Amino acid sequence: MDEMPSRADLELFRAAYKTVKDIVCVRPGESLLITIDSISDFRVAEEMAKAGEALGAKVMVAWHSTPRGYGKAADPYLPDPLIVACPNTDAWIELNNQWLLYGTPWERAVTNGRTRNLMLGGLSAEQLIRCIGEVEIKAQVAFQEKVVEITKSARRMTITNSAGTNVEFENDRNRPVTNELLADTPGGHFLLGQIGWAPREETINGTLVFDGAISGGGEADIGVVSEPVVYEVEKGRIRDIRGGKEAQIVKRWFEKLSDPGMYLAAHVCYGFNPNARLGFTTTEDERVWGCTEWGFGYQGPMYSGGAPRTAASHIDGICLDSSVTCDGVPVTRDGQVVHHELVELAKACGR
Repeated sequence: MDEMPSRADLELFRAAYKTVKDIVCVRPGESLLITIDSISDFRVAEEMAKAGEALGAKVMVAWHSTPRGYGKAADPYLPDPLIVACPNTDAWIELNNQWLLYGTPWERAVTNGRTRNLMLGGLSAEQLIRCIGEVEIKAQVAFQEKVVEITKSARRMTITNSAGTNVEFENDRNRPVTNELLADTPGGHFLLGQIGWAPREETINGTLVFDGAISGGGEADIGVVSEPVVYEVEKGRIRDIRGGKEAQIVKRWFEKLSDPGMYLAAHVCYGFNPNARLGFTTTEDERVWGCTEWGFGYQGPMYSGGAPRTAASHIDGICLDSSVTCDGVPVTRDGQVVHHELVELAKACGR
């Protein structure tokens, strides 16, 4: 008996085709590598592969055992053929739940001047449909480009939220501001709906309260938190971690990795995907509209503007419903866009 279609098959292929054609911009004759670990949704990889084949690419899907951590913490668990494949392709879509992002294969791929990598870590079929397939790309481009413009011109910023986040910092205008939309140039790219940058580390001071989710790979791959995890940050470095049982898990994970570089801020990001929902996977969680997200540890070249700042791994935390100011001018208030140049653009995105 032939297999019956699965739920939302047509919508999934449309989202996969949109990703491969319009976001990664795969061309006939190019090599397309799709990597996926064994706990991720293989339907997504299969539809991406079909889309690549339809576009005339030379397609390979690398399905492999799941590592026990993110980034360089994953390195010891990766098959040798996978390590070789990642930097030897024109386009690479990463679907791994336990990220290759920030690990050795990723580092080689995004710095070789050839490979364009799109990190979609752990996205299920439903998430791909929601966060790419159902997003109006042109409206999203207009909105995000204006947010980038406002942020790049800001010298001093503050971020607060009702859970207790209260942090301030200064920007280094020589560092890039990443605008996650398309993956059409060599280097590392991410799911649309996020804008990130690295402030001047020595100016980052205050309290970060992660009331959304924590994602650190391995034992610290917590997801949605049951109670807030609090970092006290001084001059860009974590000085204290407090909270309940999940804060203790995070604290032990830092201690286990035994790398002082893990305590140093790597980036801050806005979450602005109009359809993102909390509670599915970190790739979607950190794009929930109006959140801000902080990463610590490994700092990719897209944030440093130069060579990567290496660390044993990378950990992200999400502050929901953030209020952001740029040089004293409100950009968002309790997660809602209020800047006069952004309100109508946000409405066009469905927000």
